[in-house]
Amino acid sequence: MTEIRDCLHAHWWVLVLLAVTLAGTLGRWHAHPGAGAGVLAGLAVLVLVARRRRPELTWLGNAAAVTCYFALGYADGPVYLSIFASAYALTSRWPPRRWAPYSVAVLPVAVAMASRWSGSSSSVAGRLTWFLAVLAAAAAVGAAMRTRTETRREHARRTATEERLRMAQDLHDGVGHGLAVIAMQAGVALHVLDQDPGKARESLLAIRESSRESLAALRAELGRLATVPGTAAPRAVQSGLEDLPALVGRVRAGGLDVELRVEDAAEAAGDEVGAAAYLVVQEALTNVLRHSGATSARVGVSLESGSLVVTVVDDGDGVRHGVRHGGGHGGGVTEGLGIGSMRSRVERLGGTLRVGPGPHGFEVRAEIPMGTPS
Repeated sequence: MTEIRDCLHAHWWVLVLLAVTLAGTLGRWHAHPGAGAGVLAGLAVLVLVARRRRPELTWLGNAAAVTCYFALGYADGPVYLSIFASAYALTSRWPPRRWAPYSVAVLPVAVAMASRWSGSSSSVAGRLTWFLAVLAAAAAVGAAMRTRTETRREHARRTATEERLRMAQDLHDGVGHGLAVIAMQAGVALHVLDQDPGKARESLLAIRESSRESLAALRAELGRLATVPGTAAPRAVQSGLEDLPALVGRVRAGGLDVELRVEDAAEAAGDEVGAAAYLVVQEALTNVLRHSGATSARVGVSLESGSLVVTVVDDGDGVRHGVRHGGGHGGGVTEGLGIGSMRSRVERLGGTLRVGPGPHGFEVRAEIPMGTPS
């Protein structure tokens, strides 16, 4: 029963067209008696059932049935409608380069139809022109529907890709930073384990805290990945400017001297801007810990000309994971996932990001408008 119901749902309009075509054809049997007209008219419509899997066979089968219908001398009728429907089915499922060769099948149909029409040559030409114009219109509508469907599918694919990339960036931002801090703190603990057990204990406590946060971020991302398709994935809880002191504290526990300065006016930043600023600081400090060899860093958050300006400057050697400069300001830049994540977040809010050597050391500078761009 379910299969029958699904079939009726998919082909209900074909059944309606079949009923209209047979009724119109049988109504003219008084002029051209014979069961052949009904059989050919019905066949011209029934081939539409295969329109989804084999649209080319639908078009060719319909053209053959209609050609035979008129070549055998049967009267005009609603069999015309099946030609328009089959043309729509073909162009709505195939691109022009595929269906164009099959368009020649309309020639025997047109010849067979014209041979049945009476009147002057201009009258026949006018009717033939009308038929071809309507057929072209049906094909154009099918092509337009196909383009619209492909656009929707491409948009869906792009949205899914962007969502996966966003999740990967969130996972990298949260877990990657935690692992970098853990590695640094573990190194400190091993170094001072015998000489300063108290310092080693502090590092181990910081490792425990960082591990918990990284695991929480990992669970959140895995939960979003396991979201049922078709439903909105829950967004992870975003950190903001108020979380910067805790972030800096964890990095300090790893042995890096970090100075934090946040202007009071900067606290007016919205949640999205604050989350982007936190991400910039987090990723920049992660790169400092992992790749720079720096001993100190300065983090500044201020307001300048209506934008939130975030700077992270360190005294390292100028080499970063994902960023390599070919010689000062003029060198080429290659970005990895971390820098790309920062840039995409900042630019999504209409801001700009600069990463490279500055006057006081290696600098990450983000300028984020306080208002969401239009």
